[in-house]
Amino acid sequence: MIHPWERVEDKIGYDCGFFQVHVHQSVSPTTGKQHPFYVLSTRDWVNIVALTPEKKVLLVSQYRHGSGETSLEIPGGAVDAEDSSPEAAARRELLEETGYEAKEWYLIGQVQPNPAILDNTCYTYLALGATPAGPLNLDEGEELELLQADFADLPHLVQTGKIQHALVVAAFHFLDLFQKQNPSKF
Repeated sequence: MIHPWERVEDKIGYDCGFFQVHVHQSVSPTTGKQHPFYVLSTRDWVNIVALTPEKKVLLVSQYRHGSGETSLEIPGGAVDAEDSSPEAAARRELLEETGYEAKEWYLIGQVQPNPAILDNTCYTYLALGATPAGPLNLDEGEELELLQADFADLPHLVQTGKIQHALVVAAFHFLDLFQKQNPSKF
């Protein structure tokens, strides 16, 4: 049986505002030896699968500095301190990144993006009945292009590698599960 490790020290090694690098000194319950572990601490995130009344999925294309490539994704972002909940953040992010609002909202899943080194949760929301509500309101340093895809084309976009973002692929899995349980919504 795996047992929790006792954390005996937690130091912040670096803080850039969005991420903090924590150095945890933890004791192995098996050997009793201390080991350092590095944890990126950050805010929770949200992803939104937004469908228009015509069953078009709202997608965003943006350059990603980690991969050095343009990435096709769904709208999403961080839960800010002023957001009252992850759903409030999802509603805000959808409006900011797409200019759309939605009538129906469902929390369809949540994942730990990488529990080996990250301490946050990513919540996936389904927004049904998304319609234009205003202009884009992007964060400084954020540049993206709004696109629409047919709902039926989502598996093909993943299978052909046009969508490679792991959290987006996970969101589409949650969407598939929700659709199977709620076929009348589609």
